[in-house]
Amino acid sequence: MDYLPIEAAKQRTDELFLVLTAGVPGPWGEAAKGLFHVKGISYTPVAQEGGGENVELREWTGRENAPIVVCGDDPPRTGWAEILHFVERLAPAPRLIPADPSERVLMLGLCHEICGEDGFGWNRRMMLLDQVLTVPEFADSPAAAPARLLGSRYGYGAEAAAAAPGRVGEILRTLSERLRAQRDRGSRFFIGDALTALDIHWAVFAALLSPLPEKQCAMPKFLRGQYELGEGEPRGSADPILFEHRDAIYRDFLQLPLDF
Repeated sequence: MDYLPIEAAKQRTDELFLVLTAGVPGPWGEAAKGLFHVKGISYTPVAQEGGGENVELREWTGRENAPIVVCGDDPPRTGWAEILHFVERLAPAPRLIPADPSERVLMLGLCHEICGEDGFGWNRRMMLLDQVLTVPEFADSPAAAPARLLGSRYGYGAEAAAAAPGRVGEILRTLSERLRAQRDRGSRFFIGDALTALDIHWAVFAALLSPLPEKQCAMPKFLRGQYELGEGEPRGSADPILFEHRDAIYRDFLQLPLDF
């Protein structure tokens, strides 16, 4: 992806910018890209350094994480819910938040289980950090500095890491049961009979268990190895229907191959 430097972006106040972690398919960033793609919204990408200090980015937006949406004089938006509601207002069609109140509440609740604090992505991040920060010969080395910084930002600790696999398994079972129930009633989607943000969020976050094939997602080998989860729990809680759903959403609605 061709990223615009932050200094140049600051001078172009009439554009819509999406700050993304450069060089890796971070699920929160891929989710934002998916929403923009389905809505047909153009944006200019700006790079964030994963695990870095991102001083320039913080001076520009007040944040150092990604994704961040920057649009004119509006306050920068980060976090899955802020970005979702922004794109829904910017381009109302196709609708990605259900109009029916009960379906809307269910969808937003399940999106939080995937994207929000203590959700699927959050706890998989705890597990990934634990892989790095519990290796004695590596944890204190300069190479582990990005992981230590991320751990300090997101509350990594032995207790959080120990609880993470159980929480991931619980969420996977909930999502599997929902898709099975929907299939039984004749729907291919998580909610109702049309694509919603929940379908997009799960499709991209599924990479934290099993990334798309190399031809579709040419990610660094070390990162692919970290993302892939072997047999046993919590992988055993992931019904194959979850990956069938991921593949169908990418095939029919999202952009392939991934570009990051």
